[in-house]
Amino acid sequence: MTSTVAARIDAVRAERKGPLIGYLPAGFPDLDTSVEAAIAMAQNGVDIIEFGVPYSDPVMDGPVIQAACQRALGNGFQVPQLFDAIARVRAEVDVPILVMSYFNLMMQQGIDQFAARLVDCGAAGAITPDLIPDEAGEWLEASDKYDLDRVFLASSTSSDERLARIIANSRGFVYTVSTLGVTGARADVDKSARVLTDRLHALGEQRACVGIGISTPEQVGEVLDYAEGAIVGSALVRALARGGVAELADTAASLAKGTH
Repeated sequence: MTSTVAARIDAVRAERKGPLIGYLPAGFPDLDTSVEAAIAMAQNGVDIIEFGVPYSDPVMDGPVIQAACQRALGNGFQVPQLFDAIARVRAEVDVPILVMSYFNLMMQQGIDQFAARLVDCGAAGAITPDLIPDEAGEWLEASDKYDLDRVFLASSTSSDERLARIIANSRGFVYTVSTLGVTGARADVDKSARVLTDRLHALGEQRACVGIGISTPEQVGEVLDYAEGAIVGSALVRALARGGVAELADTAASLAKGTH
């Protein structure tokens, strides 16, 4: 199997410290603006995009992302619009796009159909924050069938046996949760992120990307001292909510300074 995301991570790391991975909810504040915002991120230093699927009952999202998703849903966002948005972004910028989706939304579309539509719109794969490999049989089969990346989450509470299973079933990278709790910018990225990354490396993972709590260029650089990627969500969503695409672009460019 090939991995578009792994290839991009390796290519970026050959040139600088590592990639900046940026998250935005599709459809926020509206569909057209979310497309424009994703393009602006790619043009201002974001190497890989996570397009979140707005969901009414999130378990991982903090208040900034929850509010953005509720606004998108209130404006009538529907899952099929996700694929249109990705196709439009991919037509303008050559950046890998991962969908971040709670598994229930994928099941509602049909796992095989969801995977097929990811391929058709040009997405690289999906991150499934509420799905563990043990219960991912249909998604593992479909992602193999369509050669899609699949990213599972690892946390500091996971046993080595669990981490090994996550590594074996992930393709692209392992989403390394920096701290327990929901997403949101923090003054300090939890030190457990470094410990967890070291554990993943010791178990054979080559691409551990750290997310949750990263909000400054300095934090991006700090994470890239020990991990293969830095993931930023709430800081970008907040910038888009506060100042539109222009402020989002400035924030992305500032965060990207930490990758050098």
